[in-house]
Amino acid sequence: MAAPGQLIQLIESFVSLSRSPSQQAASLDSIASLVKNDVLTMKGLVKEMEMYLTATDNVIRARGILLLGEVLVSLPSKPLDNTTIHSLMEFFTDRLADWKALRGALVGCLALMRRKSTAGMVTGSDAKAAALCFLQNLQVQSLGQHDRKLCFELLECLLERYPSAVAPLGDELVFGICEAIDAEKDPQCLMLTFHIIELLVRLFPDPSGLLASFVGDLFEILGCYFPIHFTHPKGEDLDIKRDDLARALMSAFSCTPLFEPFAIPLLLEKLSSSLPFAKVDSLMYLNSCTLKYGPERMEKHAEAIWLSIKDAIYTSLQGSALSSTSEYLDNLGFQENEIAREALALLQQVIMQNNGLFLGLIIKDEDINMILNTVTHYERYNDIPSQGKLKLHAVGCILSISTNSSITSCKRVLESFFPRLMEILGLSVRNSSGVRSPNDNHLLSKRLNFGVLYLCVELLSAYRDLIAGSKEVASQYVSACETCYCMVQSFSTSLTKAFCSTLATTPHDAQIHFGVKGLQILATFPGDVSPIPISEFENILITFMSIITVNFSETLKWKLALKALVNIGSFIDRYHESEKVSCYMGLVVEKIVSLVSLDDLTMPFPLKLEAISGIGTSGLNYMLNIVQGLEEAIYANISEVYVHGNLKSAEITVRLLECYSNKVLPWIHDNGGNEGVLLRFPVNIWNQIESCVDFSVQVQEKELLDAMMNAMRHAVAFCTEESQNKIIQKAYSILSLSTSFPLEEFTSLTIPFQLDWRQLTQRIDNLSHTDEWILLLFASVVIAVRPKTNIPNVKGILYLFMTTLLKGYLPAGQALGSMVNKMGTKSSGSEFSSDCTLEEALDIIFQMKLWNQMHSLCSGMANGSEMGDTDLCLSVANNRLIQIHAIAGLSWVGKGLLLRGHEKIRDVTKIFLDFLLSNNRMDALPLKHHSLENSFEQDLHPSAMKSAADAFRILMSDSEVCLNREFHAIIRPLYKQRFFSTMMPILQPLIMKNDSSFSRSMLYRAFAHIISDTPLIAILSEAKLLPILLDCLSMLNKDIQDKHSLYSLLLVLSGILTDKNGQEAAIENARLVVNCLTGLIAYPHKMLVRETAIQCLVAMSELPHARIYPMRIQVLRAISKALDDPKSAVRREAVRCQQAWLVFLDLYSA
Repeated sequence: MAAPGQLIQLIESFVSLSRSPSQQAASLDSIASLVKNDVLTMKGLVKEMEMYLTATDNVIRARGILLLGEVLVSLPSKPLDNTTIHSLMEFFTDRLADWKALRGALVGCLALMRRKSTAGMVTGSDAKAAALCFLQNLQVQSLGQHDRKLCFELLECLLERYPSAVAPLGDELVFGICEAIDAEKDPQCLMLTFHIIELLVRLFPDPSGLLASFVGDLFEILGCYFPIHFTHPKGEDLDIKRDDLARALMSAFSCTPLFEPFAIPLLLEKLSSSLPFAKVDSLMYLNSCTLKYGPERMEKHAEAIWLSIKDAIYTSLQGSALSSTSEYLDNLGFQENEIAREALALLQQVIMQNNGLFLGLIIKDEDINMILNTVTHYERYNDIPSQGKLKLHAVGCILSISTNSSITSCKRVLESFFPRLMEILGLSVRNSSGVRSPNDNHLLSKRLNFGVLYLCVELLSAYRDLIAGSKEVASQYVSACETCYCMVQSFSTSLTKAFCSTLATTPHDAQIHFGVKGLQILATFPGDVSPIPISEFENILITFMSIITVNFSETLKWKLALKALVNIGSFIDRYHESEKVSCYMGLVVEKIVSLVSLDDLTMPFPLKLEAISGIGTSGLNYMLNIVQGLEEAIYANISEVYVHGNLKSAEITVRLLECYSNKVLPWIHDNGGNEGVLLRFPVNIWNQIESCVDFSVQVQEKELLDAMMNAMRHAVAFCTEESQNKIIQKAYSILSLSTSFPLEEFTSLTIPFQLDWRQLTQRIDNLSHTDEWILLLFASVVIAVRPKTNIPNVKGILYLFMTTLLKGYLPAGQALGSMVNKMGTKSSGSEFSSDCTLEEALDIIFQMKLWNQMHSLCSGMANGSEMGDTDLCLSVANNRLIQIHAIAGLSWVGKGLLLRGHEKIRDVTKIFLDFLLSNNRMDALPLKHHSLENSFEQDLHPSAMKSAADAFRILMSDSEVCLNREFHAIIRPLYKQRFFSTMMPILQPLIMKNDSSFSRSMLYRAFAHIISDTPLIAILSEAKLLPILLDCLSMLNKDIQDKHSLYSLLLVLSGILTDKNGQEAAIENARLVVNCLTGLIAYPHKMLVRETAIQCLVAMSELPHARIYPMRIQVLRAISKALDDPKSAVRREAVRCQQAWLVFLDLYSA
């Protein structure tokens, strides 16, 4: 039992209005915890609170009752006996009449009625008593918003959980609810009231029962809210949006057919509104109500609904912009909007509900028939006036939806319109015979009527979609299906020739589009109901392939034909139509594969690759055949490059490899390609390298090698560990055969200074083209392997990569970083390779040969002395290239460590920082023109320091060529944030205390690389960095080579200025920020810098006026120059910024 004194203190703390909300909440939690843990019983609590629950002081009584109610809210699953629940419910019910303490009574009633049966529930009689007291005593609309919300929640709970208890209240309940919800305006309360009406309808479902006499009153209350016009108030944190309210009201509208006499006329009337959202809501509500009210009640509104739908489609399209771009050709250039979509959805719903009635209205409609009569007057797309195009498109939409609604509607629409359209085109049933008739020749020689062509395509498309989407046809619809099939089949051959004729006459883009679409539709009917024979299917494929191979200069036709071939291939593959698949494979796939192996120069090679990669996406089987042909073309061209040094073959190989690695391989991987295909390419490449003694290619070698490395990385990355093991064993066996790479010497090496590094350097200097390719392709394999893939002779490979990266082979450094990232540790118990762990590899890198031997490579002698980290970097100051290469390699090693969160990254960053701080004498060093050695030293050191600063960009930026998830890197979450938090306390004092301007500029450069790639949320917590960031921007402003870094850093500043937390730091440094930004407005080297700087000044205008008012003249003077900027984007932002800052002049002059 809790101490009485302690409990009273807690109660007093909650009841007292002088306590803060947090103190009151803490007291409530403490009391609830006492009851929950059985330290205090509910009965004991009520006894202790008696004086508060019955006090004559209104405030004390209200707070006491609220406390008791909130305690019950906190204990929903606390078991309570029936007597206690009854006593508490009775008490709270009585308090409903006490309007001074109403909130606590509502909270208490709700808490008790929401309890589950396992913890003890309120009885039906108690619930009925609460409902009766509620109805008799509460005037809901006179209450505040929160109390009204509680009232509605109570009504909702009564109707949902105690329907049998409240149903006997009958008229009194319905009238009381009507009175309570009438004229409600609060969004949260409205969501509840709409649901309450649904529950009330569910409580009294009899259409001729109690609810019938109140239905008019209920809908009068509901109807005044339509359409919902609700704007989310600025500054209010409400989860309720207009769409939520609209959906809730729609559900209430359609909850009972009794609302039909009131709802449908209202919705039809609102369709004439000038507000677009009112039209959309009306159509959506009509759709929902049509479904719920049933065909009998909706029949009398059929004609009015049809006229409204037709008018909505027409007017909505009339207001849309006419576009001639290919993406809108399907809609004759009209951009369909939400009103048109909802109108067509409603049309489909009413047709499905009452097929005969609405189809009769459509077929007999005067406007539709008039359009069909007038459309014959215009042969070409351009001849049709814009209003005619609009009406034609509207009819096409209506007929398409009508056809697609059901098999029955499809039959009736086709019977009514299809023969008529065929007659206008001059096609007849006899044209479909196997013998070519004179009419066919006439058809091929004349221009077809575009409007009729468009409507034919729309009908065929809707029929095809209906058939393709129907898994089974019910027995009662078999006859209708057969009628449709026979009708289309009888005209199929003529239609095929008509569509081909349209493409042959080179008409307007729209006619090309529908000619291609028509042929595609005829080719994509399911096999058992296809209206065309296999011979016509072949003709369609031949027509499209002719466009691909011959008419490639006609861009739109070419792209549409390729897209059609892809869609046809996907369709027949999905429906497993073996005969058509065989045709497609022979006429399309094999033909397209042959294009890349031919020397035919008439068709541009990029188009060949676009076609071959596009066709491959039709299906996996097609892609596997294409891959084989593509690989054969790659191997053949590589042989030409290796043996003869054929420059043309080198260029072709580059494009083939780009297509293979960027399009084909990712698609195969994403679509479940078999492992053998993924393994085949890298193995065959290594086989070709092995069979080639030496390469003849020299010109364009880098571009070809880069493409080969990229393809090798992607191919290996997609393979499983088992396949990767095979690839790397194959690659290593070829690598080990080269005499330029003394892997055996590396393997047997135990003391680092046993190796003659000068001799090894001479070998590397004299690498043949073959050796270079082998080395870099092997590095590509290592970059892409998975962590558990076994790399042979890891120590020897480490030595090889460390040696070769010093000579400028950057992929060797990237491979070194990948190995370090993926190696197993001793503590993990799993090793990356059998002969080396991560700890051993790091010992090799940091304590043995790589950095100590740099001095030997530079000076031409190996003295064998050991050096510290700083001395290691300083010892190479007389050889700039080796320094730069070593720093680049170490940066990739550091990146591998950083990604996996290894502590050794500290040693790497220490080396870089020591290098940046290595020589503060640069400003004072005298120039000695007579000394070549001194001039070389002065030229050398800045470039090395710049490389050390740029190493931080490699550490922080995301790489596409290695150490990413695609290449299976181990990446620890939040590694950038941790590195940022570690480096900022180190960099900040180094920058502030450094005396050398050049060294400080390099530190700023490193700072820029780190902060530019750090997530903004981490930067915002370091407000003190803003002055350094501004100094960094000023420093980067001086050199054109820093324009990209400048822009990245400016984006960080933009993020700070637009965030509430960042704005606090901006207020403190307002003068510095404005000075920096106004200096960047005229930055000449990058338009985005000027644009972003001005945007930042706009953000600054949102700061407190007292802080930024003194800078107004400075900003406006700088912005006035940007108004004449040569780039329109900058001028537009300048105008916006000027308007934002001119407000200060207007305010203060007023």
